[in-house]
Amino acid sequence: MKRRVVVTGLGIFSSIGSNIQEFWDSCLNGRSRVEKIPEQWLEFAEYKSSIWSPLPDFNGRFSRADILHYDPVSLISFITAWEALESAGFVLSRQGSKGSKWEVEGLDTDRTGVYMGTGLGGGSSLLSNFSHHSLQKSKIVLTEICRSIKDEAVENAMRHVLTHMMCAKRFSPFVVSKVMPNAVSAVLGVKFAINGPNNTYSIACASSTIAIGKAYEAVRTGEVDTAITGGSEYAADDYGAVFRGYDMAGTLAHTSEDSFSANRPFDKRRSGFLYSQGGSGVLILEDYETASARGARIMGEIIGFEQTFDAHSMMSIEEGGLQIERMIKNLLEKADVSAQDVGYLNAHGTGTMNNDRVEADVIQRLFHKSLWVNSTKSLLGHTLGASGAIEAIVTVLTLANQVTHICKNLENPISNLNFVRKSSQAIKADIGLSQSFAFGGHNAALLFRRSV
Repeated sequence: MKRRVVVTGLGIFSSIGSNIQEFWDSCLNGRSRVEKIPEQWLEFAEYKSSIWSPLPDFNGRFSRADILHYDPVSLISFITAWEALESAGFVLSRQGSKGSKWEVEGLDTDRTGVYMGTGLGGGSSLLSNFSHHSLQKSKIVLTEICRSIKDEAVENAMRHVLTHMMCAKRFSPFVVSKVMPNAVSAVLGVKFAINGPNNTYSIACASSTIAIGKAYEAVRTGEVDTAITGGSEYAADDYGAVFRGYDMAGTLAHTSEDSFSANRPFDKRRSGFLYSQGGSGVLILEDYETASARGARIMGEIIGFEQTFDAHSMMSIEEGGLQIERMIKNLLEKADVSAQDVGYLNAHGTGTMNNDRVEADVIQRLFHKSLWVNSTKSLLGHTLGASGAIEAIVTVLTLANQVTHICKNLENPISNLNFVRKSSQAIKADIGLSQSFAFGGHNAALLFRRSV
């Protein structure tokens, strides 16, 4: 017999909020954080886009040892998992007076699994250490030249070049464990002493939606009773190399000197997505009976997961959206839900030309006209592998509170869908859908029911 899977805890770290309360308040008030890209990046390339959505500082939350051992993508994964566990009603206590591990009281760690998604993993550490390694010989040569030059101006210029080439001051002895994508999940198993299945899904921008889907299936079938699931991404590096990759691919919002409203999903003037430094979102999923037995607060329920594959292109969406349509139909059929029953849809909504058009067309073909359609990326920008988890959290909060955030900067919609056009929009919806698409051709969707 299949079991009911409920959401009992939420945690988040994002550019507009470093905890659930702050994040949700920012969402309902339509806040965004958009800034110029770091000056340092401009020394390495010219870009079509010049804005991004940076994260709040988080290093102050960690010891020097943690910062040395873990890539930022793993650190923010830990931050959000901690909040999600506390949100679910678990009590965390430190193991040992100076230990860096925690016991989660009341959690059966053998019957708990970790299922996390990430697109890039420890890409920041990879780029930093690879650059240090590959430029080491150049550093030696330039240092010798500097010593032999008599001209002070030339010597200073050479030293300036050297300093900027060598952003990393050392090659980390922990680079392998920092870079590996599975560290995003492994850090949670290590820090919280969880012995159940520990899996990472690296499927570009659908990573965390699929991770949550796999966690849902594990709880539903009885493989585990509890799952820590979601996604984490940290897409900043000293050189702006990852940003440049997306910029050259033509996926980022084109910007002029003062165009901080360039991020506009589903708008006719859209030109691409707002690049985010990253973020993390974590949900605690439990079997309904397990959650009820410990008196947990039930925030919502997952009632379906489905995924398909376009088999079309590594970087562009299939023009007809046929596999997206098949995914949604299969999802609704398996959950025994009709399209008419769905009241809210958190779209992938990146702001790119083809994606938004195809997605809007599919929604229009399948759903009723009163369906509320939204894009959380209109506030946050694109958090890549973490986006699905963050959007799943928004869907849970929207259904629980019967209110949702604005689809920001939407002035001239590309279709007559029922887009959310104002802040703190009151809605009536018992069922919500959150969907993600990814480079490679991956499509994934989750179906949620409001807790009553």
